[in-house]
Amino acid sequence: MKSVFISYNQSITEEVQEILDNLAIRGYTQWMDVKGRGSVEGLMHEGTHTWPELNNAHLTIVEDAKVPLLLEKLKALNKDVEAEGLRAFVWNIEDGI
Repeated sequence: MKSVFISYNQSITEEVQEILDNLAIRGYTQWMDVKGRGSVEGLMHEGTHTWPELNNAHLTIVEDAKVPLLLEKLKALNKDVEAEGLRAFVWNIEDGI
């Protein structure tokens, strides 16, 4: 099993959720109104007057076999909306209940 953390501009929440739904990735935790800034060229998303945008984030645990397809779909979305900001990170899951 793998954990996939997805951070993205809140303006593309529906698109991210649609990817998860289309891949039958049912379980997730979602955080709304997350503050942050991209590590390379990303703008600040702070929810302030100066930097009004905010991010959302999903954390999902998926079977290893689904990870490449999930990342492929997220990369395609990111290419379409690159200025919005989207990042995904994968971690190994050692154990769980």
